[in-house]
Amino acid sequence: MLTFQILLLDQFTTKLLTSCCKMTDLLQEGITVVEDIYKERQPVADLKAIYFISPIEKSVDHVVKDFESKSSCKYKAAYIYFSDACPDSLFNKLKACQPKTIKRCKEINISFYPKESQVFLLNVPNAFHMLYSPDKSVDKEAAMQSIAQQIVTLCATLDENPGVRYKREPLDNAEDLASLVEEKLVQYYKTDEKNQCKEKSQSQLLILDRGFDPLSTVLHELTFQAMVYDVLPIEDDVYKYKPDGSASKEKEGRLDESDEVWVKIRHRHIAVVLEEIPKLVKEISSSKKESEGKLSISSLSNFMKKMPHIRKQMSKQALHLGLAEDCMQKFKGNLERLCKVEQDLALGTDAEGQKVKEHMRVLLPVLLNKDLDNYDKIRAILLYIFVENGTTQENLDRLIQHAKIESDGDVLKNWKYIGVPVVPKSSQRKPSRRDRSREETFQLSRWTPLIKDIIEDNIENKLDSREWPYFSECPAAWNGSGAVSARQKHNTMGRDDRKTVSKLIIFVIGGITYSEIRSAYEVSQANKFVQVIIGSTHIITPKKMLDDVKNLTKPNIPKEEFTIIQ
Repeated sequence: MLTFQILLLDQFTTKLLTSCCKMTDLLQEGITVVEDIYKERQPVADLKAIYFISPIEKSVDHVVKDFESKSSCKYKAAYIYFSDACPDSLFNKLKACQPKTIKRCKEINISFYPKESQVFLLNVPNAFHMLYSPDKSVDKEAAMQSIAQQIVTLCATLDENPGVRYKREPLDNAEDLASLVEEKLVQYYKTDEKNQCKEKSQSQLLILDRGFDPLSTVLHELTFQAMVYDVLPIEDDVYKYKPDGSASKEKEGRLDESDEVWVKIRHRHIAVVLEEIPKLVKEISSSKKESEGKLSISSLSNFMKKMPHIRKQMSKQALHLGLAEDCMQKFKGNLERLCKVEQDLALGTDAEGQKVKEHMRVLLPVLLNKDLDNYDKIRAILLYIFVENGTTQENLDRLIQHAKIESDGDVLKNWKYIGVPVVPKSSQRKPSRRDRSREETFQLSRWTPLIKDIIEDNIENKLDSREWPYFSECPAAWNGSGAVSARQKHNTMGRDDRKTVSKLIIFVIGGITYSEIRSAYEVSQANKFVQVIIGSTHIITPKKMLDDVKNLTKPNIPKEEFTIIQ
């Protein structure tokens, strides 16, 4: 019989648990009450409690408060599980609890969020400010130490001791983090009883700094997930919509991997999605007549009323059709023309393959377009600066004046703190790109994130060791003899095959984009021997990235906003 009925969580572990299980899962394990450790709670002296908390002083203090005297003990006993390694100073604090009340105290090393099946996050978006701010009072070292420790807990969870490499950049962030991660991996596998003297596994960890590919952070993407999060007001993965139009009650739809339709279409181009959703409706529906013709939110709603037994399934289709229709409304405005300009600038060629001779001539109509908001103009200006490898101060001032964005000058200038040339022009060599001229693409989606080239080059052992130094020994499977093609189409694997799959872990300091996440999935699906797992401090949308860059030089940022779990 299950005896645990109360689960106590702090802010970090609440998000962690929410990202990988539901309340129904907890109920099956005998958990009937989940409470916030920081809030006032009624004592339940006849029940035991599980504390799943991060090893920080605030959380430990609340445990001690729950058991500091016999008369005030909130629960019969405590079973404490820390998400990460707990410092001795905090362990010693627990001695203040009543004797024999703490039955177990264990570190379980899960200090990251499993966002998707191949995506992990550390969920420290404020680390961007701590790592890139010119403010010398910001504790960058503490942020790096914490990030390194969280990456090690990911490796421990995967039971991997990967070879560590980093991308050499003007900033030292990637090198510094790689050094810390390797140091902590050595320490972990020496001290962990289960994995004493664990050798390097057949996996690699590549660490990059956000400045490695600034273009992918500002481009408009037309694949479904990236587009949805860019142009629609999605908050905490929730989309609000009205199934029957403006007069109906607002509903909420969650975009996560519990939705099979979302998983199936999230990485597809919006044009394909619009074709796929009616097909998916017809697959679920047993009546083709009801679903013939052009679908809309209102027609789906009427169909659902007539077929109650498939209402739940059809609700999902209404959600995704609503997302797609809202995206297309944005696209039919100024977005279509803007995407053409962005693609021509980013690739240096137009849709017919003709070289763009004057970037400024391509950019100018965007700056003079009164219907575009400031951030769209800023994104276009940044693309121009990135492809030009910087510009002159005179030209930058002229661009700001033409676009009438004088109040947003910092969002252009502050990219220098991320190691991206702004003023003056840089002689820094741009990375060479893989030839994708034979790949089928949509005209307005010709750009491929640089991360995809890097992943494929790594799988084929084509990364230059001068640009990608090793911080630890290279696993045998990656030393050239085990090279495989990143373009293989073998994607059917049994369980036995999965056991021999090598893991390639990518970590980007300062945020990853949805297009980069898609790239990781695409390479994994095309390759039988490597599973790509990608992660970062947080996920960025173009607006989020621009806001973060703009705020780098803002004074008086409250310190509590930049607390890093340690």
